Amino acid sequence: MTPQDMPAAIRSAKAALRQRLGDPAKAFARAEELVRAEVDEVVAARTRGERVWPEVRYADVAAGTVPADVVAAVRRRGCAVVRGTFPRARAEAWDRELVSYLDRNEFGKTYEYVDDGVFGGLAAGRPSIFPIYWSKPQMEAREDPAMVAVRGFLNGFWKHESEGRVWFDPTRDTAYPDRVRRRAPGATSGGLSPHTDSGSVERWLLPAYQAVFRHVFDGDVDAHDPWDGAYRTEVHEFESTVMCSAFRTFQGWTALSDMEPTEGVLHTVPIPSAMAYVLLRALQDDVADDDLCGAANGQALPVDPTWHPLLLPALTPIPTVEPGDTVWWHGDLIHSVGEVTDQKGWGNVMYIPASPHCEKNAAYAALCGEAFLSGKSPSDFAAEDYEVSWTGRPTAADLSPVGREQLGLKG
Repeated sequence: MTPQDMPAAIRSAKAALRQRLGDPAKAFARAEELVRAEVDEVVAARTRGERVWPEVRYADVAAGTVPADVVAAVRRRGCAVVRGTFPRARAEAWDRELVSYLDRNEFGKTYEYVDDGVFGGLAAGRPSIFPIYWSKPQMEAREDPAMVAVRGFLNGFWKHESEGRVWFDPTRDTAYPDRVRRRAPGATSGGLSPHTDSGSVERWLLPAYQAVFRHVFDGDVDAHDPWDGAYRTEVHEFESTVMCSAFRTFQGWTALSDMEPTEGVLHTVPIPSAMAYVLLRALQDDVADDDLCGAANGQALPVDPTWHPLLLPALTPIPTVEPGDTVWWHGDLIHSVGEVTDQKGWGNVMYIPASPHCEKNAAYAALCGEAFLSGKSPSDFAAEDYEVSWTGRPTAADLSPVGREQLGLKG
């Protein structure tokens, strides 16, 4: 769809959705009532000094003994820190190996920052995210049995069978290779405004996304289940340089350094069902017919004070994390990155989400497998291809059977 076609497409979609709702104001009032109660509880919990982010012990995941109250908290909040997914010493060794990999291939001399446009319209500082995908630490972490176990645990929060169909296999991994972040001590970063990924205008315009949110658009807000995987594996975003070709149950990253809540870390609005409020807000009479509260094709979906002031008090940073902890948030969750001035220590992570096996994910993983063999950037990202000629890049022979299967590689 061309930019010229987008205003008409938005007007058409909004008219159809408003007619389908019958009474958009009534549906939004109910969504507002539900989300206000959740926001108030998050703010009250913080005021009481309670930890809003659920914390899961990896040892409990491995043993299948995660306490029921912790499971309930993850389901309600849509986010979690999994403590000790990897031993601290191993994560710190990975951090050192990443530095060595970058240094011996003279990344600092060749790197040219590319603004991919995904955060256009959001307040952001220049990111310290490096387009590196195939280092030994990244490959080892993705295929590690601990990572497989954590992702399987998280996939289990989702309803993978509904509407008479099986949407994905929560017990099988596919790879979604992503980048690394390295923020140095003393760094100052403007952070990143609240937003959601995996679709912006698509959430209103695409038939598959309309099916995902069928209850919301039918006006039955209470029936919406943010953990129902129905139709999500059939969403194919509009072609752009920032589309996501996979269904991610959780976005995630692995900590490679100690980080405090004040050090420019991830914040979320820990309310998975808040997407219903966002979708219905754009269908109210005070929003122009060709506007979706600032959503634009090819950019992250903004959540801001102009249209969504009710949600922002709930933005909550992750707790203190250590090397080897992993951090996870539901694919619909509103999130941001905090500002930091003169950061105390390193802020280093490897981005590794949960993307269970389905036809959509397997097809993209196979493309990533081809990119891995050549050292090129995955097709969802800018074709910077730094690693094509790098020394120390793993080969297929270095991968475990799980690692090869994740990338659709034979043997």
